[in-house]
Amino acid sequence: MLEFLKKYRVQLLAGFALFTALIFFSLNLRRKDSTYPLEKVVLTVATPVMGLFTGVNNAIFSVWEGYLFLTKVKEENGRLLRTIKIQNERLIRGNEALLENERLRALLDMRARLPGSPVSVSVIAEEVTPWFRTVVVNRGSQDGIREGLPVVALSGIVGQVIKVGAMSSKVLLLTDHASAMAATIQRSRARGVVKGKGGELCSLEFASRLDDIKLGDIVETSGVGGLYPKGIPIGQVTMVKKGEYGIFQTVTIRPAVNLSRMEELLVLVSPPK
Repeated sequence: MLEFLKKYRVQLLAGFALFTALIFFSLNLRRKDSTYPLEKVVLTVATPVMGLFTGVNNAIFSVWEGYLFLTKVKEENGRLLRTIKIQNERLIRGNEALLENERLRALLDMRARLPGSPVSVSVIAEEVTPWFRTVVVNRGSQDGIREGLPVVALSGIVGQVIKVGAMSSKVLLLTDHASAMAATIQRSRARGVVKGKGGELCSLEFASRLDDIKLGDIVETSGVGGLYPKGIPIGQVTMVKKGEYGIFQTVTIRPAVNLSRMEELLVLVSPPK
């Protein structure tokens, strides 16, 4: 503090003197009609200083006013962003509900066309390993689900139930190596057995070299064996290869159902035999 006073003592003394003179001038201004020479000097010196103080005060006030305005704008922007976020969340939930309703409506339409008493289920878990490809659904024996029942989606065959609990069941996907079903080429009526190859593909086994099978052909269930109803899409032919030897041709099929994006399914419950 002492160092500050020593450093700026001249400026402080001048300011104090000017302040004292201004007070003196203000006190005597009302009492006299004439102005002393000293008062004229003080007035002449003080006018620029007062103008400077006024300018600085106005500048400070403008800055402060601008700061308050920016603060209010920032707060308003924050409120608007929160409102937009809430509206977006509501919009997303609304769109999700709309899409779900459309899927369920289509599933109900399909359910009315299928034999037996199909049970609607939802996928709640997936199990994908080098040996098994299965999903778990949220219905079990309490809902009439039994082992061996076929499972379908809107676009075609999914697989069959292999394990049943009271309130959940495990479904073996048609791409699993253990999966097999009798099938027919929709266009030419050629027959074979669709077996899982693992990954995302299946193959049509026991298709004769003489059978008319082409790329893009639709493969559907034949109804042979009584497990799967006839005419449900299985997939589409993506490769046909006939070797120089042997009586069969190699046919690869891509499933009609996107097995990695399943949500709602139908289990085809029929009266037990």
